[in-house]
Amino acid sequence: MIPSYILSFVVFGTITPYLSILIRDLGYSPGLVGVLLGVFEGAGIAGPFVFGAWADKNGSYRIPLIITTLLPVLAAPLALFIHPLISAVFLALMAFGFRSTTSLLDAVTTIRLGKTGDYGKIRAAGSISFIVLVLFLQWTPVLKPQNSENIAAWITLSSLAAVFPIILLPRTMTGSPRGRGRSGSPSKGPVHLLSIYFLTGFAIIFLCRLAMSVVYSYFPLYLTEELDWNVVGAMFALASMAEVPCMFISARLLRRFGPLPLLALAAAGISVRLLIWAAFPGRGFIAGAQLLHSLCFGIYHPAAVNFISTSFPPEKRALGMSVYLALGSGLPSLLGNILGGFLVEDLGFRPLFACFSGFTVLALLIYGAWYILGRSAARNLRSG
Repeated sequence: MIPSYILSFVVFGTITPYLSILIRDLGYSPGLVGVLLGVFEGAGIAGPFVFGAWADKNGSYRIPLIITTLLPVLAAPLALFIHPLISAVFLALMAFGFRSTTSLLDAVTTIRLGKTGDYGKIRAAGSISFIVLVLFLQWTPVLKPQNSENIAAWITLSSLAAVFPIILLPRTMTGSPRGRGRSGSPSKGPVHLLSIYFLTGFAIIFLCRLAMSVVYSYFPLYLTEELDWNVVGAMFALASMAEVPCMFISARLLRRFGPLPLLALAAAGISVRLLIWAAFPGRGFIAGAQLLHSLCFGIYHPAAVNFISTSFPPEKRALGMSVYLALGSGLPSLLGNILGGFLVEDLGFRPLFACFSGFTVLALLIYGAWYILGRSAARNLRSG
């Protein structure tokens, strides 16, 4: 799986830092940029469910992965046709594939690793390739990603490259009979989606991703438009460098603390990061806050994947990852991008960051309520 993560995250290195710049370069206003980014995230909600259901039904991940990896190539003409409706269609097509690829990769990886596997170390390979690519794009003299045509060209090239390791994957990737875990014993139990534990964890995931939507969509515009600082690639590389060590130790932390306390720690990191950007616009503070990506993603993502993978049995794992990426990532990103676009137009970037830090404060309050209720219930059981 490692080669697939390496080249799939090369695609991330072109889309994640530069998509908002691509759309803005087409001449759209900040509000319309937010709407189009919302269309991108909205389509990203549907894609994982469609391809996840296909993979779960057939027990095969290779063909769905090939298709999802190639769909961004078909969306490359986005840079050539400047009309809001045409842009929306191409962005939806791109997201339909792009958002589904990671859902499928995470699903099959957690199935093959089992409950005791170290997902973080494999996922770190993707982060390292992301770092290499964004640093290359930061300083490349060829097709420098400063305009929509060049960014679209890099999306096409990276997507085509990502197909090759996926083609080499075996057709069946579960590694054991369908419906069985790593030990060979049948998977147990229905998914308790209405339990307090699941609702608490999913609410924290949703609110963290809602707050982080401005990092991925509006931080690049803040750097290039307000600060006139062309370091988008370097800032994203710095953040990814900070996340890699946490990816390597995430399995140990999860065994020690469990996913919910780590998700709460990530929420605190996101809040501090956004507040630093809002209060201190100096370049040193902005770069320093990027190191908090160690918590915002290096801790957050392995904890979220662990939370989902332990809540869904192997034969429903693609569905579980679809729920995480579509409803726990795509939907809050859709809402965040649309809301963020109008807030930027009315208030500016720094008030935007301050406002969105409130979502993670709410996540911490939810975790605190769950923790207090859990402690109270434990005391009642002991006294009873």
